Amino acid sequence: MKLLHIDSSILGEGSVSRQLTAKLVAAARSKHRDVQVTYRDLVAQPVGHLTGLHLAAAQGVKPESSALQQDVNAGLSDLESFLAADVVIVGAPMYNFTISSQLKAWIDRIAVAGKTFRYTEKGPEGLAGGKKVFIVSSRGGFYSQGTPTAFLDHQETYLTNLFGFLGVTDIEFVRAEGLAAGDDNRAKGLNGANGTISAAFA
Repeated sequence: MKLLHIDSSILGEGSVSRQLTAKLVAAARSKHRDVQVTYRDLVAQPVGHLTGLHLAAAQGVKPESSALQQDVNAGLSDLESFLAADVVIVGAPMYNFTISSQLKAWIDRIAVAGKTFRYTEKGPEGLAGGKKVFIVSSRGGFYSQGTPTAFLDHQETYLTNLFGFLGVTDIEFVRAEGLAAGDDNRAKGLNGANGTISAAFA
């Protein structure tokens, strides 16, 4: 089993999403001895934000600088790793009601027409199905369906729609919310996430 592990939190060792993705990977290793893990820390080694120069390079224009060529190569490597993975674990903390800019930059390198999706006469078609995606969602408040602030969630809803667009239908959330809403709510949120991890890879 090939597993792609993505972290995107800017908080380093203090990050809840990083702690939970590590536990999820450990759970995968404990239940699947043959697991091969590819790790990407999008903060320590970020992929550049998409520009017109990147799009030109994708159409065959030779990059003007070695730095741009390296970044184009990094994006292609990210795309290949995503396509090759059987399981993808994405650490996706909520920042200002959505995902981190680092994670968005990575998504812009894997959402590629002709590679992970295509347009047809019947509408768009995802090409990256057949894999399982775990999304580790951490957030300070409460944004789940049925809460008063659910309308502000452009994190989980975005990721669900994005991966669905790419053809991924097997998506599971490991959610820890209410982390900034007092000690009791934080503990409850972490316990819920750890419970989901314990049941993963059964």
